[in-house]
Amino acid sequence: MTQILSTKKLSKALKKKFSDAGMKLVEKNFIQTKAVSFETPQLNDYLVFTSKQAVKSVLKSGVQNILLKPCLCVGSKTKNFLEKKGFTVIESADYAEDLIQIIDSKYKDNSFTFFCGNIRKNTIPDFFQQNKIAYNEIVVYETKLKPHQIKKPFDGILFFSPSGVNSFLEKNSLENKKCFCIGNTTAKALENKTENIVIASQPTVENVINEVIHYYKRL
Repeated sequence: MTQILSTKKLSKALKKKFSDAGMKLVEKNFIQTKAVSFETPQLNDYLVFTSKQAVKSVLKSGVQNILLKPCLCVGSKTKNFLEKKGFTVIESADYAEDLIQIIDSKYKDNSFTFFCGNIRKNTIPDFFQQNKIAYNEIVVYETKLKPHQIKKPFDGILFFSPSGVNSFLEKNSLENKKCFCIGNTTAKALENKTENIVIASQPTVENVINEVIHYYKRL
């Protein structure tokens, strides 16, 4: 039986996909996120979110009039969550690299408030600085690594963030395991460690799981 390790705990519906496919799943949260308190900033023309966690943290803090500001975001999950909570999303993209292209072509004369975690890529801030676009950046949540040593055997590993990769590698080795990644940024964290990488066709958890099932069904 194919055994899969997920570096984050999955919903019941997603776990069922593995059991339906005749696969065994081991799951552990290799990272932990928590909201942090922050000074309520001056909100600029547009809000930028790159994760659902950032949205949750901002809502928890009760920033005044936050729903009046239009948003740009990364990821379909982030977009759906923003809309569900009453925000207006005017632009979204699968990756930060794609979002800055949209900003470059349409919104260069505007100002932005970027809500993020303490571990984040420089893609968006670098773009704002290089193009002299007015922005402020507010750290609204923290990511901590939670390394676990995995003693059970497994064939493939699911990775959902560069932090998850780093946390896993603290106490485990990849050997010849197949690595299934949610997107290019996560895959990049593995590039010097292994060539056994499959990247999901779209950066969602569901797509990672579909890739795994599809891959092992073909073997």
